[in-house]
Amino acid sequence: MEQESFRRLRARLDTSHFPPLTRAVVERVIHSAADLDYATDLVTDEGALEKAHRALHDGAPVVVDVEMVAAGITRRDTVCRLKDAVSGPGLTRSAHAVRLAYEQVGPGALWVIGCAPTALEELLTLDASPALVIGLPVGFVGAAESKAALRESGLPAVSNVSEKGGSAVAAAALNALLYHPVSHPVNHAVSHPAPEAESRAGSPSKSKEKS
Repeated sequence: MEQESFRRLRARLDTSHFPPLTRAVVERVIHSAADLDYATDLVTDEGALEKAHRALHDGAPVVVDVEMVAAGITRRDTVCRLKDAVSGPGLTRSAHAVRLAYEQVGPGALWVIGCAPTALEELLTLDASPALVIGLPVGFVGAAESKAALRESGLPAVSNVSEKGGSAVAAAALNALLYHPVSHPVNHAVSHPAPEAESRAGSPSKSKEKS
């Protein structure tokens, strides 16, 4: 069924102009949501994805904001500290969970945020040096703004411009990197990539000036 779904997706949308990892992410996100608009809504960078792919397959930790994201990620254990977190003045449980997770995993992790804009906002205040931030929270309050702030931060990231997103699409973006073949020797050294220029996934261009 999955193979037929991807066949129909490609029949309706030409993804052949995307670089390999960008194409993998775009197709799997679209597949998870049955929403072709993600082809132009997603913002990715192939260079950042290449470094994240290497870090992921070299064993970098994966942190998620909610258990629903964790449930969607296969072939890899994840860290989710939401059940240990508490809210406080000016601090949501989701934001506190990010703090707890960072204390646990340190720099160089892949962060997958598909639910809470405040989790993404909190991550941007930390010196987390992430291998990648998949920032796809959903909602009418704060979601688009938090993703715009992620893009402005210069961190290596996958995000989208609109208010849509969610746990399923965030997990799908990470799974795309997990499933993509490894062409480099796997080792135990986790890289800490520098920020990369970003591009809209819907454009054949690999870079785009920030507005």
